Amino acid sequence: MPELASRAHQKNLIPVVDAAMKRAGVTLDDLAGIAFTRGPGLMGSLVVGTSFAKAVSLARNIPMLDVNHMHGHVLAHFIDDENKPKPSFPFLCLTVSGGHTQIVLVKDYLEMEVIGQTIDDAAGEAFDKSAKLLGFAYPGGPLIDKHAKEGNPAAFSFAEPRIEGLDFSFSGLKTSILYFLQKQTKLNPNFVQENLKDLCASIQRTIVDILLRKLEIAAKEQNISEIAIAGGVSANSGLRTGIQALGEMKNWNVYIPKFEYCTDNAAMIAITGKFMLEKGLFASQEISAQARWKM
Repeated sequence: MPELASRAHQKNLIPVVDAAMKRAGVTLDDLAGIAFTRGPGLMGSLVVGTSFAKAVSLARNIPMLDVNHMHGHVLAHFIDDENKPKPSFPFLCLTVSGGHTQIVLVKDYLEMEVIGQTIDDAAGEAFDKSAKLLGFAYPGGPLIDKHAKEGNPAAFSFAEPRIEGLDFSFSGLKTSILYFLQKQTKLNPNFVQENLKDLCASIQRTIVDILLRKLEIAAKEQNISEIAIAGGVSANSGLRTGIQALGEMKNWNVYIPKFEYCTDNAAMIAITGKFMLEKGLFASQEISAQARWKM
């Protein structure tokens, strides 16, 4: 609910920033820059964050760095962690969230090209909408993942879209699942509950197969064996297991972010801001939030 989200941002932003800075042991005078999400996303929430960043920047004369949200997801792989290997350039990143599904060719920290994307629903949206059909509350994607671990992924089959090139489509899959469940529940009103784990496993397997099939094509076309995933859906156990298995088969170097860096987080915006700061890519006070903003 966009209006409630923006109100929650207004209520919590200052206390969160205050707590974070106290925990880090820094003050505003210690900051070299203010990195913030300019877009894409919910307009109301973006306006709150952008306005706050502009106000602090103006008041304390600290440069601003306007970060693309999806750019941040990709660069989450470069958050400092001595024990975790990092991708080498160029690499492919399958970035999958509730609002986006993209295959990104990453040439450098700040040079990226989207070579494939969804033409309708995102993969995360397909998970959540399928979960709703099964009776789960929002967000239902993690619940599908939870139940899928105990189900048979080959129990049921659903119609998969056939889209040319590297683009994705998930609206047809959602419709196929809807019609399948409607047909089965007419025959047996308890069908969903009696087959819940197998349904979750089959839905998850179908979505993951669609994602990995396109990623495999992209890796072959680009002749790249450095492969990463990012975004909220990269926390999905089926996708994590599937890309590791495919990576072993294809001799890829596979990079999977820590769980805390899969969903939206401040660290991925900060690390992107760091690279922008090094290049002097500052934002002016004239910029505005962008609900839709291409990488």
